[in-house]
Amino acid sequence: MKFGIDRLLEEPLLRQPLIGKRLALLAHPASVTQDLTHSLDALAKLPELTLSAAFGPQHGLRGDKQDNMMESPDFMDPQLGIPIFSLYGEVRRPTAAMMDTFDVLLIDLQDLGCRIYTFITTLRYLLEAAAQHQKTVWILDRPNPAGRPIEGLRLRSGWESFVGAGTLPMRHGLTMGELAHWFIDTLVLKVDCQVITMQDWQPDTAPGYGWPLYDRTWINPSPNAPNLWMTRCYAGTVMLEGTTLSEGRGTTRPLEIFGAPDMDAHQVIKTMQNLAPQWLTGCRLRECWFEPTFHKHVGSLCSGVQIHVEDHAYQHDQFQPWRLQALAFKALRQLQPDYPLWRDFPYEYELDRLAIDVINGSSLLREWVDDAAATPHDLEAITRPDETSWAQERLAYLLY
Repeated sequence: MKFGIDRLLEEPLLRQPLIGKRLALLAHPASVTQDLTHSLDALAKLPELTLSAAFGPQHGLRGDKQDNMMESPDFMDPQLGIPIFSLYGEVRRPTAAMMDTFDVLLIDLQDLGCRIYTFITTLRYLLEAAAQHQKTVWILDRPNPAGRPIEGLRLRSGWESFVGAGTLPMRHGLTMGELAHWFIDTLVLKVDCQVITMQDWQPDTAPGYGWPLYDRTWINPSPNAPNLWMTRCYAGTVMLEGTTLSEGRGTTRPLEIFGAPDMDAHQVIKTMQNLAPQWLTGCRLRECWFEPTFHKHVGSLCSGVQIHVEDHAYQHDQFQPWRLQALAFKALRQLQPDYPLWRDFPYEYELDRLAIDVINGSSLLREWVDDAAATPHDLEAITRPDETSWAQERLAYLLY
């Protein structure tokens, strides 16, 4: 198969409208071609194209920041001699001066298929700026490695943030190109936006189910996204960022494991199985021990759980990472009602709301966990309508 960037490089007719235009590229470390050349370098080799600027999202254009809220500066590219603007530094929305440096913006970002991933929000902000400044946008489309499944509550109105760009469920099942069209329609933007589609993407095909496993090398789009297995778990394990539990940062399997020194993983797994075994299908859970080298519980031995989605037990259409992680919180709350689960700290520039609520786009998930009388059926009852409505809404935007 071919990604959007590969088609643009290989098909001269696709590039023809770009000749004579000043081009900017929004990219990150995973923005590479089939032969693993960074997209910025590959485009710079085409003599008929004129690169005038580039943009880097969270973690940087080439990748330089490990954690959230670690900002990147603007700089001049020493080889190309063009400005590299950070959209995760002094600003998160492009300034008028930045927008004045180009005519056409090429967006080549590898997403993870989860609402919380900030590249989606950066996409929205740039589409809004392009509409305001009458700039053209081309999306060089890439796979959604989590595939087409939908899961989770939709973000509620008023809960928009840098990790919540719109009323999407946690696991939305769209590519960046498809999301761009959805943003344009829902925000009523007047912007010239084209999608250079992928060739032969098969999101329902094993073993990758969204990612062309064995055909394309996995490059971390962010420092703690090291493999496809993390991507499959991420729509659930990202919620750990709003808790006192370690999400495995500081280990070699971040966002596939969770735990804490004062958590009994064996009892948590047992309680999860008793509460809602139907939410644990499609994967295997394993009790483990780990000691983070940085971040939460650094240097402390943690009793943990690893979510295994890399072997024959993985069932793509049955795996429910958001429900699984919610159930883990519920089990811990049942076992230790006074456990200090929710982490109160500034999260992605939101200073007056709990991180777990910002992540979920409302307080509904937290309230369900903390309500001793609330059952898995109760969470199912408020989540299923959101998933059903999104499945219908997104039909108009599917390109593959």
